[in-house]
Amino acid sequence: MHIVLSVDALTPPLSGIGRYTWELATRLPAVQGIRVRFYREGKWISDLALLLNTAQPHIRRTWLQRQEPRWLREARLTWDCRGEVFHGPNFFLPACANIGVATIHDLSVFKYPETHPIERIRQYEREFDSTISRALHLIAVSEFMRQEIIAFLGWPADRITTVPNGVSGLFRPRVAAETADVMQGFNLKHGSYTLCVSTIEPRKKIDRLLSAYSRLPTALRARYPLLLLGGKGWKSEDIHKQIERFCAEGWLRYQGFVPESDLPALYAGASLFVYPSIYEGFGLPVLEAMASGVPVITSNCSSLPEVTGGAACLVEPDDEDALLDAIRMGLDDDIWKAQAVKAGLQVARRFTWDRCVEETVAVYRKVIG
Repeated sequence: MHIVLSVDALTPPLSGIGRYTWELATRLPAVQGIRVRFYREGKWISDLALLLNTAQPHIRRTWLQRQEPRWLREARLTWDCRGEVFHGPNFFLPACANIGVATIHDLSVFKYPETHPIERIRQYEREFDSTISRALHLIAVSEFMRQEIIAFLGWPADRITTVPNGVSGLFRPRVAAETADVMQGFNLKHGSYTLCVSTIEPRKKIDRLLSAYSRLPTALRARYPLLLLGGKGWKSEDIHKQIERFCAEGWLRYQGFVPESDLPALYAGASLFVYPSIYEGFGLPVLEAMASGVPVITSNCSSLPEVTGGAACLVEPDDEDALLDAIRMGLDDDIWKAQAVKAGLQVARRFTWDRCVEETVAVYRKVIG
């Protein structure tokens, strides 16, 4: 079976969709009977690692020569893709794909357009309808997402398959000695901070988290500072003003993006993980936290109850008082924390990248059949 995988999401630092794409790209070639080629922006990619190495001037080295006329390159790609399953793991299918599978991670652009930059909305207006009209099958990353696609797009249920994301084995419980080097580098103490990993954008409700955390007793904030990791995002000027103010007060640490190699230790070293997003198609950070043996507080909406499987404390993300009470409980209640850690580890074991790849290949076979 011949597969073409789009790798446009492989751009450092990796987003959640970038991680999903990387896991597919590195695992699919090992599946017996699968031949995979990688496609990006009109070219074949021969070395995936170069896409993640921004220091390399030849990052876009490809099997097709850059000096070819565009019309010849596009014609060749159209012919080459014929008869192969083209998988767009980042929503869209290129024009050359005629047997297509697309992964839909969420519909936030349509449901919450006010939370997205206008450039992204215009991209969806240009490309999404074309993708949906040509795709033979869609992959949803959660059952919540599958039902949303059926309702929103009017797609037949038998042409949409739920294939959940996985979690890397690097995310696991660790004792203090295992995290010591990373803790020292970030001036942190194992088990003595609250963690949130999120892009700073409106639907993640980081402003609500900061406001609730600022209302905790001073002594509790001093004992458990809040560590916020993630990109600067968009439509977030007011939130960044909050961040600056609370960082100056000493109880908030904002690190932006951190090296991916440090993330497993930063997760495992946290006392609590809080993720109050109002809408997620999957919510990979909560799964990584549970796999790391960290109790989780997250929202009671979208896919998050499904992914956390009863292991997390769920709150209404717009109810600041409820969020405050949950955080206080999460930091003070050792009995709940122990129960949440045990339950979270059990839930996280259900989600593996091997399973994700296996079920994705089953979709390819269904499309070809």
